[in-house]
Formats: sequence, C-alpha cells, structure tokens
Amino acid sequence: MVERRSVLKGLSALLLLGLAAGCKRGDPNSPNIYLGGAGATFPFPLYSKWMSEYNKLHPEIRINYQSIGSGGGIRQIASETVDFGATDTPMSASDAKKAPRAILHIPVTIGAVVVAYNIPGVTGELKLDGDVLADIFLGTIKTWNDERIARANPGLALPSLPIAVVTRSDGSGTTAVFTGYLASVSPKFQSVVGEGKSVKWPVGLGAKGNEGVTGQLKTTPGTIGYTELAYASQNRLTTAAIKNREGAYASPKVSAVTAAAEQVELDDSLVASLVNAPGAASYPIASFTYLLVYEESKNARKGEALAKFIAWAVHDGQGLAAALHYAPLPARVVQKIDERIKSLHFGGKPFLSQGT
Repeated sequence: MVERRSVLKGLSALLLLGLAAGCKRGDPNSPNIYLGGAGATFPFPLYSKWMSEYNKLHPEIRINYQSIGSGGGIRQIASETVDFGATDTPMSASDAKKAPRAILHIPVTIGAVVVAYNIPGVTGELKLDGDVLADIFLGTIKTWNDERIARANPGLALPSLPIAVVTRSDGSGTTAVFTGYLASVSPKFQSVVGEGKSVKWPVGLGAKGNEGVTGQLKTTPGTIGYTELAYASQNRLTTAAIKNREGAYASPKVSAVTAAAEQVELDDSLVASLVNAPGAASYPIASFTYLLVYEESKNARKGEALAKFIAWAVHDGQGLAAALHYAPLPARVVQKIDERIKSLHFGGKPFLSQGT
C-alpha cells in the first residue's frame, strides 16, 4: 500500500512535468497535444492510473491533472484556466453562470466516502448510525466509550478517550457528499451545519485534501474523519460500517457502492445523488464523480483529444476501477454517457460520431 502511494505521487509529478512541457511547447503544429485538468481529490488515484495508461496507448497525448479539490476545479473550468474540471458534486446554478459557455457533467466513476478512525487497541469494525455520526461531528458525543456508540458495538472494548474530529479545510466534493448524508439523516445537523463543499464545522481539526485527512488519521490517536475509500485503503485505515436506510450496517466496499448505483436513475443531465440510496446492500455515503467539459470547444485538436479520452475512460478505463476501490459505471449509465459525448463539438462539428 505504501508502494502504491509512492507510485501515485510519482505519477502526479510526471503529469505536472507534462503540463510544464506543454506550456513551453505551445506550437499548434506540434504533433503532441497537452490537456490540463483540475479538481476533485476523491478520484485522483484512478485518474492518475487512467492518464498513465492512456499515454501508453497514445504517447502524443499528455494529460495533467491537479488534485486541488472540487471547488478549485469548478472555479478553474469556469474561468477556462484548464481544459476540464472535476467535481464530486454538481456545479450550482450560480457557478454555471460564471462560465462563458455550457458545461456538461460527465460521470466517470463511483466512489465511497468512508468514516475512518484511529482508536488505540480497537481493530474491529465500528458500527455507526447516522444520528450518532452526526452528533460526533457536531461535538455532542465527545468520548469513544459514549453509551450511544457502545450500544451498537457490544463486542468492542472502547476506551474512555476524547474523540478528535478531522475535517476538510478546503472546498471539497468529499465534504459535500459527507455533509449531504449527515443532513439527510439528522435534522439537527442540517440546521447547525448544513451541507456543501465548504461548511463551518463546530468542532475539529481541518486538513487539506483527502491526503491531509488520511495523514492526520494515521498519526493521531483518537481521531475520526471522512475520506475517500481509495485513500483509506491505501493508508490501511480502519473504517466504519454505516447503517443504511433499510436499517442494515453496510461496509464501504466496491460491491456496496455498486449496489447503491444500481438503485438510481440518471436523467438527461447525467447528475444524480447516491446518498442514502435504497437497498439493503447499499452503502449510504456514495457518489458519482464528474468531469466538467465545455460542450463547445475553442480548440479542435484539444477538444477531440479530450472527447476520445473520456470515451476511453468510460469504456476500457472502467476495468481499472475496482482494483483502486472505485465502482465501475453500470452499463445503462455508460449508454447515456455515450450519447452525451456525441454532443461535444467544435464549430458545430461533433468530435465523435459514436460514443466509443
């Protein structure tokens, strides 16, 4: 797992070097095409793998992705600083109005936001329901051996240790998904904190990115926080089973994320929430993650390259998802994405006549 983290850091460095080279080599007659993107940290491990594998197939295409958080990705695509953005939650109407042209949301994978913790001496899986979890992040439940936690976990020897909450300090789609879940199950949380990419937490230590949260959880006893499943797995964090809307405790596994996605229908916007999805097998804190792309490109070569990369990602790229703890897109979702990709164009001419 440590080796995998090193590989991801190396990939990030290579991708950044690629962007720097692209900035220096802006010749429109160059055979190479450089694409820049920015946004969600949630899918970064998978995006890194995709970009590396795609470059092996198409060495002339260099793709850089900066893992800066969903909020940053939305701002950069709206200002046309990058060729594509990425977010775990849809752009708001006000954000969309800041963009000069129509931006499409294209779901490319599905992930889970997990509740991870560091309780010395406790290695078993903690069970938490939504109300208890909300009260922990509200600061109402203050110690690990609180009666409400202990009642659901009779087999765990929970210590009389203060709970240290870790949250995201940056604008984050992961935060939006997590707070969206807590707000849906706890009226008090909805009233006090609400939901969104950036909220005012009543308690806790803020950390930047999923990387920062996992770092705090690994090194600080007594902590609890939220992060994406891939980061928790790579860092060997212990994660909680969360009670879903059917009353079953669901562990954060790819199969449980897939079960949630199978319960939800996408409309023509390709946007849908998987939070608290129905189904006894569904993990309740799951989310599509989206690429944000302009429907009309200002550069024909870049637009075509981006359209082809997205088509590859939602087809061949899905085979790389499960190994990195993301759920592949259901076939019916891919069919809708194929239709949406056909609308990407330059000067009225579509880049692709087919979705693949």
